[in-house]
Amino acid sequence: MSFDYDLFVIGGGSGGVRAARVAAGENGAKVALAEEDRYGGTCVIRGCVPKKLMVFASEFSGMVGDAQAFGWDIRAGAFDWNIFHDKLVAELDRLESVYRNILKNNGVESFDQRARVVDPHTVELADGTRKTAKHILIATGGRPVVPEFPGSDLAITSNEIFHLEKLPESILIVGGGYIASEFAGIMNGLGVKTTQFYRGTQILRGFDEEARGLICDEMRNNGIDVRLETNVVEMAKDGDKVRVKATDGSEDRFDVVMYATGRAPNADDLGLESLGVARGRKGEIIVDAYSQTGVPSIYAIGDVTDRVNLTPVAIREGMAFVETVFKGNPTPVDHELIPTAIFTQPEMGTVGLSEEEAAAQEPIEVYATSFKPMQKSFAGGSQRVLMKLIVSQATRKVLGCHIVAPGAGEMIQMAGIAVKMGATKEDFDRTVAVHPVMAEELVTMRQPVRTA
Repeated sequence: MSFDYDLFVIGGGSGGVRAARVAAGENGAKVALAEEDRYGGTCVIRGCVPKKLMVFASEFSGMVGDAQAFGWDIRAGAFDWNIFHDKLVAELDRLESVYRNILKNNGVESFDQRARVVDPHTVELADGTRKTAKHILIATGGRPVVPEFPGSDLAITSNEIFHLEKLPESILIVGGGYIASEFAGIMNGLGVKTTQFYRGTQILRGFDEEARGLICDEMRNNGIDVRLETNVVEMAKDGDKVRVKATDGSEDRFDVVMYATGRAPNADDLGLESLGVARGRKGEIIVDAYSQTGVPSIYAIGDVTDRVNLTPVAIREGMAFVETVFKGNPTPVDHELIPTAIFTQPEMGTVGLSEEEAAAQEPIEVYATSFKPMQKSFAGGSQRVLMKLIVSQATRKVLGCHIVAPGAGEMIQMAGIAVKMGATKEDFDRTVAVHPVMAEELVTMRQPVRTA
C-alpha cells in the first residue's frame, strides 16, 4: 500500500520538530507536520525560553546592591515591563520562524491547523483534508490546568504570565512545584509583592529535602511570603483586584492570581480512543520503551506521554523514535540519571537520587556543606549555598548530586556527566579543585556529615 507520507507528525514543539527534521533531512523520509498553534511548543513559546529571559531580568534588581558593596557608584532605576515585553515578543517571534525554517529547509511539509487520527494510517486536518502515512507520531505536549473552585476562572496560568498588559503590584502564585517557585522568584525580583500558597508541607516535592528547605528559607529571606499548608478556598472579583479566601482563614486582595498546580497531556479529541490507543489516569498516551502505542503504526513522545516532562527528554525521545523506525536500530529512551536545573532564586541543579530516595534503597553516606559564597559574603549578604553528594556505602558510586547556588544549572550539567558515567566518591576526590569557585566544594568534602 502506498501512503502520502512516510511520517506524519502531530505537534510542532521541540520533540515533534526534531523527529520530523531528522527523519526527513537525515533519512530522506517524506514527512509532514501539523501544528494548530505556534511552532516551538511550550518550551520555546510559553516555557523555558521566555521563563529564563524573565529570570535574567529579575536578577538585576539584586545586582545593584552588590555592585555598590563592591565600590561601584550605581543607582537603581525602575524596571520597564513594556520595554522588556516588546523585546520578549520579538525574540519569541524570531525563534518561531527558526523552527518553521528548520522544517522547510529539511523538506517537511507543514500544515498550520489541528489534526486528529482517523485510522492507524490516516490523519484528518481541521479543514477536512485527509492524509495517509506509514507512521504517525503524536507530539502534542501538555497544558497548564486550573482546578475547579468558586472563582477559579479569575486565575491565570504560566501561559498568560508572559503577556501581562502591565506589571502587577501584587501577585499570588498557587503551587509548590518548580514552575510556581520559579515564578515567585521572578515576580519578586521584578519588584512585585509576591505571595506563594502551597498546600503541602514544603515546596518542590520530590526533590532532596535539605535542598528544598534551603530554597524555601532563601525565598522567604528574599521577601516572598511563602505560606505552606495553605490553599485557596474561593476567589471573587473586587474592583480591579481578586479577593482570595484561604484555608488558613486569611482573606487578601491581589492584582493577579497565577495557578501552577499541574499540567495535563494534550491528548483529548485526537481520535485515539476509537483506535484502541490506551491512555493513563491523567489522560497521557501509554507507550512502551520505544515510544510505540498499542497501535503499531502510532507512536507518541514528549509531555503527552507524561514520562519525564522536560524539553531535552522530548528531543531525545524524538531521536530514539527515528533511530528505531527509520534507521532500523531499535533504541529505547534512557530516562535514568537526567540532570535538571530549577531556576528558582536561589537556583538548584540536581542529578540522581535525593538523600531520602537513596536511603530507602541502600546504606549511604551523605557529604554536604553549606556556606556563604565569597561574592555575596563580601557584599554583606546572608545568602547560603549548598553542595551535596549522596554516596553508596557498598559501591562508593555517587548516587545523587544536589547544588543550590547561583549558576547551579551550569554546574550540574558537568557533574551530571560524572554521575552518569558511574563516578565514585574517590573519583571526585582525585579531581583537583578549581579555586576559588563554589563548585570546588564538590571535590574537597572528605568526611561524611551523616550515614543512613
